[in-house]
Amino acid sequence: MPEAKPAATKAPEDKDDDKAAPKEAPPEAAPAEPPKENPPEEQSPTVEEPTGIFLKKPESVSVENGKDVVIVAKVNGKDLPSKPTIKWFKGKWMELDIKSGTRFSFKETHDSASNVYNVELHIGKVLLVDRGDYRLEVKAKDICDSCGFNIDVEAPCQDSAGQTLEAFKRSGEEKSEDTGELDFSGLLKKREVVEQEKKKKKDDDDLGIPPEIWELLKGAKKSEYEKIAFQYGITDLRGMLKRLKKAKVEVKKSEAFIKKLDPAYQVDRGNKIKLMVEISNPDLPLKWFKNGQEIKPSSKYVFENVGKKRILTINKCTMADDAAYEVAVADEKCVTEVFVKEPPILIVTPLEDQQVFVGDRVEMAVEVSEEGAQVMWMKDGVEMTREDSYKGRFRFKKDGKRHILIFSEVTMEDRGCYQVMTNGGQCEAELIVEEKQLEVLQDIADLTVKASEQAVFKCEVSDEKVTGKWYKNGIEVRPSKRITISHVGRSHKLVIDDVRPEDEGDYTFVPDGYALSLSAKLNFLEIKVDYVPKQEPPKIHLDCSGKTTENTIMVVAGNKLRLDVAITGEPPPVATWLKGDEVFSATEGRIRIEKRVDCSSFVIESAQRADEGRYTIKVANPAGEDVASIFLRVVDVPDPPEAVRVTSVGEDCATVVWEPPKYDGGQAVTGYLLERKKKGSHRWMKLNFEVFTETTYEVTRMIEGVLYEMRVFAVNAIGVSQPSVNSKPFMPIAPTSEPQHLTVEDVTDSTTTLKWRPPNRIGAGGIDGYLVEYCLEDSEEWIPANTELIERCGFTIKDLPTGARIIFRVVGVNIAGRSEPATLAQPVTIREIVEQPKIRLPRHLRQTYIRKVGEQVNLLIPFQGKPRPQVVWKKAGAPVDSSRVNVRTSDTDTVFFIRQAARSDSGEYELDVQIENMKDTATIHILVVEKAGPPMNVMVKEVWGTNAMVEWQPPKDDGNSEVTGYVIQKADKKTMEWFTVYEHSRPTCCTVSDLIMGNEYYFRVFSENICGLSDSAGLSKNTAQILKTGISWKPLEYKEHDFRTPPKFLTPLLDRVVVAGYAAALYCAVRGYPKPKVVWMKNKMEIREDPKFLMTNYQGILTLNIRRPSPFDSGTYSCLAVNELGEALAECKLDVRVPQ
Repeated sequence: MPEAKPAATKAPEDKDDDKAAPKEAPPEAAPAEPPKENPPEEQSPTVEEPTGIFLKKPESVSVENGKDVVIVAKVNGKDLPSKPTIKWFKGKWMELDIKSGTRFSFKETHDSASNVYNVELHIGKVLLVDRGDYRLEVKAKDICDSCGFNIDVEAPCQDSAGQTLEAFKRSGEEKSEDTGELDFSGLLKKREVVEQEKKKKKDDDDLGIPPEIWELLKGAKKSEYEKIAFQYGITDLRGMLKRLKKAKVEVKKSEAFIKKLDPAYQVDRGNKIKLMVEISNPDLPLKWFKNGQEIKPSSKYVFENVGKKRILTINKCTMADDAAYEVAVADEKCVTEVFVKEPPILIVTPLEDQQVFVGDRVEMAVEVSEEGAQVMWMKDGVEMTREDSYKGRFRFKKDGKRHILIFSEVTMEDRGCYQVMTNGGQCEAELIVEEKQLEVLQDIADLTVKASEQAVFKCEVSDEKVTGKWYKNGIEVRPSKRITISHVGRSHKLVIDDVRPEDEGDYTFVPDGYALSLSAKLNFLEIKVDYVPKQEPPKIHLDCSGKTTENTIMVVAGNKLRLDVAITGEPPPVATWLKGDEVFSATEGRIRIEKRVDCSSFVIESAQRADEGRYTIKVANPAGEDVASIFLRVVDVPDPPEAVRVTSVGEDCATVVWEPPKYDGGQAVTGYLLERKKKGSHRWMKLNFEVFTETTYEVTRMIEGVLYEMRVFAVNAIGVSQPSVNSKPFMPIAPTSEPQHLTVEDVTDSTTTLKWRPPNRIGAGGIDGYLVEYCLEDSEEWIPANTELIERCGFTIKDLPTGARIIFRVVGVNIAGRSEPATLAQPVTIREIVEQPKIRLPRHLRQTYIRKVGEQVNLLIPFQGKPRPQVVWKKAGAPVDSSRVNVRTSDTDTVFFIRQAARSDSGEYELDVQIENMKDTATIHILVVEKAGPPMNVMVKEVWGTNAMVEWQPPKDDGNSEVTGYVIQKADKKTMEWFTVYEHSRPTCCTVSDLIMGNEYYFRVFSENICGLSDSAGLSKNTAQILKTGISWKPLEYKEHDFRTPPKFLTPLLDRVVVAGYAAALYCAVRGYPKPKVVWMKNKMEIREDPKFLMTNYQGILTLNIRRPSPFDSGTYSCLAVNELGEALAECKLDVRVPQ
């Protein structure tokens, strides 16, 4: 990618743009080396000293059309409270994120050592429309900073130096250096061409606006200037308008286009968009282009011709459709740009916390809402790129909507907090890597073996991949014909065949790579053959047989126990086994006895806890008997711990308590293992690898506001128990911050009213309520003022000692406990404060209060004053009538209430509020009104032509309100239908015009006030008769038309095929007068009142509805229409089919 060239020095802004233009660029023939006297500011005028949070600001650049450009900036992360949000803009408001993935790409890296963010903007194949001012904006919480830069796009041109050398050539046919003359005329011509091109470019490039945009502005309306300037990032709107005004170019109306394309279009990815132009001549050929390539019709691109409109429809827009589009008609073209916007990518299934061992394979997966979406992986705030994956031990994988981060063999360096970010959300999870620890699932047991028998040492560890070595008395054991060493899964065996006395010793298994060893002893049982007389008392060969000391055998639950007891005696004795006091003689089953000549074997398959107890063997023969006792102890893993519960929580921690297991498995509980998981997840995370001996554990490193569950395992020498019952879900939350702005609202002789605002930080646990406490000034004992939490931010503390100085405080309480208290800075003296009474009369009561008769009068008037003032209502100087008026008074207001107002309730009311010798008075005017009565003496005073004058007198009763007007109506004496002539007429007379000759009219008048029209009207006592002027009317003679017609079907019945069980309907339309009678028939049989059929006739449209037809309803249906002039018949066939 070629580097962008620094932009030329901009001309200083001046009121006169023409004067600034010549200073825009230095002359072409500048010296090769810059003068040493120039100060640094003149050498790089676009470089600014970094200010604010920018260590390096983006520089203005100039680049040739069609080439790539990179803009670089550096942001100081030390001044930011969190990871910043980077946004690039063109102009003031057009965000470049909508163009991401086409020619525009963004890169952001973070150097954790120096805490510097490096941001880059890549623009590929720069176009002329990319020219303009740009802006980089950085936000981090409350900190925001931005800086601007300019990108200038130049049209590709030939090398002027090459042109000069080409023109500077010798004339003549021969090419040797000694012949030919210098062609100075050609050189001068070339220089003139170069100077003209420079001048033309300088004129076109004024204000940094491309020529094609000037042409667009010249052809646009004035109302569209601001829209075009915003679209193309033109910031100097005033200079642009000046340039347009000076140009004085007449706008040439397009000959080919009536309506052109809009400057730009925007569409969401996956939707379709229509580009439309309107051409003057529909016969002209038209072509569409995309990035200069002609578009051919296809399922993707659809062309439509509607009159003079030509429409291009782009279906299922992708990021590849984000391009410049052009339509060409004859020699004219118009251009637009389509921006395809990526929809927000949502996270459907977030990452989950994982706890693994060194060397394990780890897959961290997240599922998003769209396939092929771009996601960014970050570790501890630093982006993980594919370039890093080539060096590290991880790789990225996409599987549809799932994005997976894979570690083949995880190491301790890979632990940390991993984040996945999309343009629609983010999620994070923690990867905890621990060193592997080997657990012994089955230890080696001591063996006692006779000569020539087989000895098998067996152990089992937790990892199948672990190898190891066997040692005898510290010397490594090598496999031989008699010794076999095997490793199958997690089991390791050492088998010694044909045991000999020299095989006796200590055997040890040492796993490779672990500081662990398992040891056991091999005892060789030597058999001595002595002379035995024919009768020998029986003897049991067990240690301590017949003595008081018991033999104890320990077996792990689930393992097999085979107890071979050697017995001697002559004649061979009979052996009897007892469990406790009961004789046991079963020879088959899980527990059985196997008898041989010289021994008796007691076998237990899969030992259980119930098998524990004292076992006795008795042997007897005629020479005597012998007895031996064996105590069998069955050991097992302990039961799960009980009552796992969370007693307290914090912002990211919680305290877990549990009870020890009821049964310890026969071995002391050595400790506990704990696991946690998020509610709804199935992945449990270990909290400790070394056993924890206490029954209280503090869990840390949790996320506030997330529900968790806990479970506990008990551990003894045998192994790990089953997990306990999950604890109730709990949420790590912290107490709220202290309440804000605690103030005293009111104080009396025994009460104090406090108010406050909620805490600034409430957190995920919310707030359950508040506790108010107080303390005497000379005491340190805080007394609760409320036993139950209060939810509102105010409380009145009662029964306080008068005159005492008391300090108050308020604490917020939620599930995490009490917050820090908010305490008053100064103690409060409990003493009533005398306040002068004052009535706060509402604004609407400061003028006459008007109500209608029968309505309620409900006045609420607040007042202030301490102690509680005395309130008195008066009417005309006397107390109000308690039978008509209800008065309720509280400490801060009084209510005046009349259930049904009457006109007698009108008048002037006086409210007195008095405290001792201080008093305040307010006057309230109440007016109760009703409808006025009818006007009086309505008379027709004069009639002339088609006009009549009507007069009347005001009503006797005005309804206690001013009459605002009258409504006059007229009625013809023949019909007596009343029509309104005038509304809201103020005078008591009116002239009614346009009366019909030959008619006689009555008049009536309604009075109107604030309540509306009167209930009755005043009727005129005389009439106005409009006389005829001699005109007579003779009706024309005509013959009445006969409208009768016989029935005729306008729409016949149509054959139908319907599915059984679904409602069907038959339709037809018939015409006839008189209205014909309609009869429906099935197979020539009339359909009568059958609930299965519904027949309707709406204005000649006949419908037969069949409810849930069956194959039996198939047949020929006919409709017969009959009237006095004839009849008509329509038929159809109905086929009802059963679905297969």
